[in-house]
Amino acid sequence: MRTKSISLVLLAAMVAGCAGNQSGQPQAGDTRFVAGDGKMQVFEAGERKPAPAIEGPTLDGGTASLAAHKGKVVVLNFWASWCGPCRAEAPVLKEVAAKTKNSGVEFLGVDFKDRQADALAFERTEKTGYPHLFDQPGKVALAFQGTVPPAAIPSTLIIDEQGRIAARALGAVKYTDLLDAVTKVRDE
Repeated sequence: MRTKSISLVLLAAMVAGCAGNQSGQPQAGDTRFVAGDGKMQVFEAGERKPAPAIEGPTLDGGTASLAAHKGKVVVLNFWASWCGPCRAEAPVLKEVAAKTKNSGVEFLGVDFKDRQADALAFERTEKTGYPHLFDQPGKVALAFQGTVPPAAIPSTLIIDEQGRIAARALGAVKYTDLLDAVTKVRDE
């Protein structure tokens, strides 16, 4: 029952985060939810927390996990087809993913609290070029509680080569901010 309550609070907060446009980023470990401004917060290496082991079914019927990307920088983006800022940032993510793919950076989407048919239609339109976990119940987002939670929809986390959360953006990311943060983490 407690897990269901936490899921409902997480969903409500993430939906609210999608709708608003306040500025401010919660600190690492803060579980409050805010509407993000899309700014990347990069954490110093000594302050980084390990990313949880996540895995699950993908939109295309396969499976994906963070473990499959061990030793690589991974950009993990939480999105939903019903979220306007998610739609707005999709081309940015696609472009940065394509630009950094050959340099050891991998992208993994997490479709959160969505209908699979709507998410598939979104992916057919956007053609992001990277896999997306289908996380209708929100378990992937919950796995990050106690670390650096996604805390809004959309949210983007950058996982470093050691499997630690190196950066987070709450809200739609901007091209230069995302590319700069990914490049910084990749080049460490």
